[in-house]
Amino acid sequence: MELSKAVNSSTTIKKEKKYSPLRELLKNWKKQKNALWASLFILLLITVAIIGPFIAPYDPYKPDYNAMLQGPGIDHIAGTDEYGRDIFSRLLFGARISLTVSFLSVFLGAIGGTILGLLSGYFGGWLDRLIMRSSDVMFAFPDILLAIAIVAILGPGLTNVVIAVSIFSIPSFARLVRSSTLEAKETVFVEAAKSMGASHFRIMFQHILPETLGSLIVFISMRIGTAILAASSLSFLGLGASPETPDWGAMLSLGRDYLGTSTHVVMMPGIAIFLTVLAFNIVGDGLRDVLDPKTKNE
Repeated sequence: MELSKAVNSSTTIKKEKKYSPLRELLKNWKKQKNALWASLFILLLITVAIIGPFIAPYDPYKPDYNAMLQGPGIDHIAGTDEYGRDIFSRLLFGARISLTVSFLSVFLGAIGGTILGLLSGYFGGWLDRLIMRSSDVMFAFPDILLAIAIVAILGPGLTNVVIAVSIFSIPSFARLVRSSTLEAKETVFVEAAKSMGASHFRIMFQHILPETLGSLIVFISMRIGTAILAASSLSFLGLGASPETPDWGAMLSLGRDYLGTSTHVVMMPGIAIFLTVLAFNIVGDGLRDVLDPKTKNE
């Protein structure tokens, strides 16, 4: 009798699923309904950015002077601009440009800020003061104003927009990683690694950096929305993409002269920017609720 109970208990234990962090993450993510829909929209947007040139119904650069400023209709579902170019096709091409610029700038800023934050929080002293005071100087300027100043020095163009947005993103990432580093370096496993003679490089990137990944992922997702707005603003001011480029900000800039007569020229790229930035912000909020242990306990 006792033997059969032991066998049954052992089979029950075997049937129990092992704990999986990824499975737990997906389970909690499914509970975030708004973030789930927003992430599906972002996946659709990324897909459109990849295959957009192949599914665009018209050439986004080719003018059609017989169809200038037409409203949304059967032939042009989003209307045409002042040169008769199909706005829907330009939006598809613009999705690739906007996402590429924002992703590149945010990840470059994240890499630079992460390294500086790790060095600042881990070593402290004069290095910490130098990095943090430099960050304070950059924080004194509004992001878009700092980006305008950088692009004005480097010259207009999408490459310089990426550099400008990545530069003003560095201080925010540095401060975030520094805060997490200050907490992580006082933990037992870091002290144990030091006592075993582990190098500073190994401690920072193998023991401390993983502790900051949750906060970094959340901040990156929110920062992408900010980068899209900044890049679009620079293009709107004529400092980013050239006017003929199907960039959402450049499309807004060209369409502002027709705001009173052909509102669709401005509304379509404006809606695209609004929905994209909103989706990334909602996903960031959802990731914070899933990854932040403080919010889990509330």
